[in-house]
Amino acid sequence: MSTDLQGALPTAAELDAADPLAEFRSHFELPDGIYLVGNSLGALPKAAREHVGIELDRWSTLGVEGHFTGHLAWKDYHHLVTEQLGALTGSQPGEVVAMNALTVNLHLLMVSFYRPSLQRHKILIESHAFPSDHFAAESQIRQRGFDPSESLVLVEPRDGEEILRPDDILAAIAEHGDELALVMLPGVQYYTGQVLPMADITSAGHEVGAMVGFDLAHAVGNVELSLHDWDVDFAAWCSYKYLNSGPGGVGGAFVHTRHVSDQSLSKLLGWWGTNASTRFEMATDFDAIPTIESWQLSNAPILPLAVLRASLDVIDRAGGVTALRAKSELQIDFFDRRLAETLGGRIENITPPRLEERGCQFALRVTNGDGKRVFEALEHARVLCDWREPDVIRVAPVPLYNSFDDIEQFVQILDGIVT
Repeated sequence: MSTDLQGALPTAAELDAADPLAEFRSHFELPDGIYLVGNSLGALPKAAREHVGIELDRWSTLGVEGHFTGHLAWKDYHHLVTEQLGALTGSQPGEVVAMNALTVNLHLLMVSFYRPSLQRHKILIESHAFPSDHFAAESQIRQRGFDPSESLVLVEPRDGEEILRPDDILAAIAEHGDELALVMLPGVQYYTGQVLPMADITSAGHEVGAMVGFDLAHAVGNVELSLHDWDVDFAAWCSYKYLNSGPGGVGGAFVHTRHVSDQSLSKLLGWWGTNASTRFEMATDFDAIPTIESWQLSNAPILPLAVLRASLDVIDRAGGVTALRAKSELQIDFFDRRLAETLGGRIENITPPRLEERGCQFALRVTNGDGKRVFEALEHARVLCDWREPDVIRVAPVPLYNSFDDIEQFVQILDGIVT
């Protein structure tokens, strides 16, 4: 970050004036106030109204023929976002698809990649996993006839610490290696905002003979990913956070090319996973598409995909995740500095300090234990962030539409609230 001749660090106004992504704020409709909660629900892309309107008009005028008419034909509509999702996740053609919701995709993929035996039956997750991930792992274990009390391995921070030590994760994988069937961890931990070392975890899991998958809900569109090169077996994500696809927006899934055509993998079958050229012949012999699309069950939800298309187009015009990450790093640095200068000792940030271990999200704790009151006062002041029990305020300046001035205003308002 540059300084002037007197060595002073740049102000929010100076950083905003020099921001090459500043114009993209105008591509979104933001709620009144300061919106710093894109880690829960991204802002509405203005173009979404047009994209959805087009599909409503096509429905009105074409009816069922909309499935087969023109470049927006609904039967292939999900293909319109495949290349962009591949770029965001570091995937190769045939490895990524938009479908379903996050937990549905995790279950579908675990059917294929959790293959327990009497010897190798354990799933390793984190102790503070997002509840649906924990529930999914437990239920998959029970469905296969095992007991979660014996088959679920939990990695957790050390006593008195908040974040997972990468060495402890790798040590747990090695410790349970002979019994480990699956490692399933987040790319970015939802509570602390910690970015886990996905490449190292994948390598360690494979070394002991386990499959490795990731929940990328808080990672996709936030940090740079290289799923193919990291040799990740599978991953799933939602798209309503940093990908701005709207509440309940369609999720996505990744399966490494090593697995996509492996017909020995168990999977739950649906109509949309069979050969597209013969699908409408209504045959009941499943002819798997030789890509991740064979995991599809049903035709795509067109209206949510239209919103996702609108957002991904804006991300592309902004320069993709590399450009977003470059601005995010500047925002992280500025936010860290202003918190230290203004609220040092009164606010603790439990997100890891190193850039490579964090994304957009700040996990803030009020040191006097008055966090819930502070959060409610922020809400009253129309500063939108979110609360996670027991005591964390999550704040996420999103580089696509949040300004440095948003951060500055947040710090100033917080200073007036925290005693």
